[in-house]
Amino acid sequence: MDIEISHLTRFDYDREVQLQLHLLYLRPRENALLEVLRLDFAVTPDARVHWMRDDLDNLPATLQFSGNSSHIEIRSECAVRTSDLGPFDFLLRDYARTFPFAYEPLHRFNLGPYLAPGDVAAQPQLKGWLAERMAEPQSDTVAWLLALNRTIWQHLVYRRRLEPGIQKPLTTLQLGSGSCRDYAVFLVECARAFGLAARFVSGYLLDPANDGTTSGDMHAWVEVFLPGAGWRGMDPTHGIFCDNAYVPVAHAAVAESVNPVQGSFVSTIPATARMTTDVRVRRSS
Repeated sequence: MDIEISHLTRFDYDREVQLQLHLLYLRPRENALLEVLRLDFAVTPDARVHWMRDDLDNLPATLQFSGNSSHIEIRSECAVRTSDLGPFDFLLRDYARTFPFAYEPLHRFNLGPYLAPGDVAAQPQLKGWLAERMAEPQSDTVAWLLALNRTIWQHLVYRRRLEPGIQKPLTTLQLGSGSCRDYAVFLVECARAFGLAARFVSGYLLDPANDGTTSGDMHAWVEVFLPGAGWRGMDPTHGIFCDNAYVPVAHAAVAESVNPVQGSFVSTIPATARMTTDVRVRRSS
């Protein structure tokens, strides 16, 4: 499937400020199931753009500005092609078909950052919350993951949050609501509480009900590592496994490390900033 993505981010300051380095996670991650066909990238004011592979093999860009400005405008236009493989088109290793299972020693070593809980003290409460809401425990690994994903989708209330930052899992549990990024972090912590390696993913989602006609936001979901299948995407905001409508940009063990736009400014006089975004994702005709 061919997908076109338009992403505009703009910062307006109430006076000219000195712009520091900015780090952008906006370029889709190419892999065997996703090909970037075209990428057009523009920044105002002018900046030197340095592309790199980070320590997690993501592809961020660093912006180096040379002067002061009262605004920044970042525009990314890209076209990608995703595979048509179904979300359950994978094979598990025999020992991983039944849940719970233990990773092989080499996997456990490599997956260390994705197994470590963000908040050890929160694990008993997360397990208790799930035990009260999940149906009878499933012995089949995929069925268990489906139940986990759908339980979060069914028992939390989606709430679009404009304020920055990500809620702690216990905050999401107490409020009973959150944004897609809050849902994703919640699922990551739940998976790790049961010994599964999980990571946060930021990217774009093609919504057939929207298809780029209205402005949206970037999306967030989770990937869980399954022996024999590798990293498999799960979207707790919608209660489904990810398919070819999902376009990953960056993944990380810690969600805050792959915020789409990161940067700062310096001003001798206190300055305020206002951010506006416009994200449109549509299927190519």
